[in-house]
Amino acid sequence: MQYGFIIDNRKCIGCHACTVACKAEHEVPLGVNRTWVKYIEKGTYPNTARHFSVMRCNHCADAPCVEICPVTALYTRKDGIVDFDPRRCIGCKGCMQACPYDALYIDPDTHTAAKCNYCAHRVDIGLEPACVNVCPEHAIISGDMDDGSTEIAQLLAKEQVTVRKVEKDTKPRLYYIDGDEASLTPGETATSDNYMWSSQSDGVGHFARYVEERTARSNPEDMVRQLSGEGNGPAGRDGSNGRADQGGQTGQEADSKGKDTREAAARRVYDAPDKGVLWGNDVAAYVWTKAISAGAFLVLFAASVLGLAVDPVLAWTAGTVAMTFLLATTILLVSDLTQPKRFLYVLLRPQWKSWLVLGGYALTLYGLALTLWAAAMWTGRTGAAEIIGWITAFLAVITAVYTAFLFAQAKGRDFWQSPTLVLHMLLHAVLAGAAVFALVFLFSAPGEAWFAFVRNTLLVAVALNLLVIAAEMLTPHPTADARKAVQAIVRGRYRGYFWFLGIGIGNLAPVVLAWIGGEAMLAAAGAGVLIGLYATEYVWVRAPQDIPLS
Repeated sequence: MQYGFIIDNRKCIGCHACTVACKAEHEVPLGVNRTWVKYIEKGTYPNTARHFSVMRCNHCADAPCVEICPVTALYTRKDGIVDFDPRRCIGCKGCMQACPYDALYIDPDTHTAAKCNYCAHRVDIGLEPACVNVCPEHAIISGDMDDGSTEIAQLLAKEQVTVRKVEKDTKPRLYYIDGDEASLTPGETATSDNYMWSSQSDGVGHFARYVEERTARSNPEDMVRQLSGEGNGPAGRDGSNGRADQGGQTGQEADSKGKDTREAAARRVYDAPDKGVLWGNDVAAYVWTKAISAGAFLVLFAASVLGLAVDPVLAWTAGTVAMTFLLATTILLVSDLTQPKRFLYVLLRPQWKSWLVLGGYALTLYGLALTLWAAAMWTGRTGAAEIIGWITAFLAVITAVYTAFLFAQAKGRDFWQSPTLVLHMLLHAVLAGAAVFALVFLFSAPGEAWFAFVRNTLLVAVALNLLVIAAEMLTPHPTADARKAVQAIVRGRYRGYFWFLGIGIGNLAPVVLAWIGGEAMLAAAGAGVLIGLYATEYVWVRAPQDIPLS
């Protein structure tokens, strides 16, 4: 038994009865939806057409949201329904990043993830999902796809059907008859600011805690004008009343040139609210602090392996920095959860396929190893400290790079699927560690050998980092979404962070300063590296999340 959905677009009239029924059945709060109807329009007046697409969870056979969930709050039932248990959810938002279909949201009332669960409570007692019951045109068909006698199985056998984002290999169980590519593919239509819900571009769901702050910032006069429709024609805000297309042509002119609905660009006219940036400043900062923590110990360890005499002051400074920034990483991770009181569920109720779990254990074990190493150093047991140092260094490497594997599990974000992301994060840890020692040298005499080691480490790491960034930016990306993220970084809204802070302050300036030499110059280079690392992580975390998933 494998349940699925078919949306018959030959029948859908865009009435939103499915959305309303779903909200009523599950008491879904305002601003978020388990199912919604997306409208797009094609053509120019008077030759136009409107297409409707019902959007919801695809109940994938290989559901990435289930794989990334650290606490088994999301799970696949034996009948194929992807269900969720809000009592376990910690609000990490990993499932929302993993879902290529934008099907999940954070419930502003419970602060946990939620989505369409196929009305499992109804299915279990022999009823159909609420949306199927209420649809006036029978445009939503549900049932067991493995049973040849069901309507859905028969339709799948005889009709040409389409699924969304087949390239993601999630094996979705939501099929469309006569599905329109421009409606089903997010990148085919640009988001706009002149259709319903578009004013909620700051985000909904987990952003509900900021609603009072955003309302206070809003302009009451603008709200009155929007509600009254002032300057708002039926086709937009330009007062054209729908009689001219985006290029200024009248409908008659377009008609005289033989344009039809297939030749003009599609545009969105109704969509669901934007969920905003899910992983924001806290996540960018946590990647940065994690790199500093891991790098501080790795550079110290590498120096000792290469035979440099390790001054106890340097050793204790590196250990203190590593532990302090590891603690900061933990605080940032917990603060980003919408259910922070449940953060221990990651360790106590783990789902072992999730890199959130593996990363949580890596951080915990790295902290434990750092503590044991410090204890061995304190008690003068140099042999034990050396053995524990190897274990700690290994865990530091895992701590530095595990986020790359976590981002890879976020299948909804194409830019994060880069195979160079592991190198990116490992090099950032080495850079951060060298920068820490460069700053420490301002307050302690390092000795010529240590100064040369840190200086050379920084220069080599910057060179390799620039090569990796060049590979990430210049290598052709396989998907349009990844290419859009690159454009946003290189030429779009993030170009200042990337070029000025990331490349200029974080890489080129440190090379010049370190090459000049001197402890003050090396310290300035280290400060520049740390600034550039944060700017780069900020861009890498945020830019892919600007790409719409539905």
